[in-house]
Amino acid sequence: MVDLAKPAIDVGLYTNRREATLDFWQNTVGISFSELLKLGGGVHQLRHSIGDTVLKINAAREPLEDAPASGIRKLTIASDVPDITELKDSDGNEVALVPTGHDGIEQIRVSLCVNDLPANQRFWGEVLGLPELRENLYGVGQSQLELIAGKATVDPIQRARGYRYLTIQVFDVKATHAKILEKGGREGSAPVKLGDVAHISFVRDPDGNWLEISQRKSITGSLD
Repeated sequence: MVDLAKPAIDVGLYTNRREATLDFWQNTVGISFSELLKLGGGVHQLRHSIGDTVLKINAAREPLEDAPASGIRKLTIASDVPDITELKDSDGNEVALVPTGHDGIEQIRVSLCVNDLPANQRFWGEVLGLPELRENLYGVGQSQLELIAGKATVDPIQRARGYRYLTIQVFDVKATHAKILEKGGREGSAPVKLGDVAHISFVRDPDGNWLEISQRKSITGSLD
């Protein structure tokens, strides 16, 4: 099993509608801004906390490509709402607010549409070693990942509007990245160091969705 440094999965999205997107997530959904990171190339990452999860709103200055959606179809968030509330932000990203504990959701659940269910079961359950909570539902610490069989884009573009990637935090990016590739995972990009902040890499699931492997110094205490 992947040795998680944080008991959660993070979600990254891209947008050109910075103010509308921030208004939706902060005021309609009700999550808290935590930090701004400048990623270069005119992209600001506005990080928001959902329990242990970070929602990474990557606001781009230059127009983003109008590309087909990734397999990440919905983010379900445990909240203090009395009933299930279905929402969409200005880019059409689907969000559901549910009472805490509904269907076992204590923080978040990511719904991932996949073309080949058995291949994705092997990737998330065997290659990454995530515990299966029930059929097609995996635990990532306090987060959940739900696989839904359907018609999904193969090899979606990473920098385009909408939900675009997931992130897990680990203690050793290089070792984790190598282990995933050894077990049959596909490389998205090799590990790189981002100053004194983090080591990151990307791998791709069987449909080509992007999974960031991150070793963040503020979490692990070291980049060695």
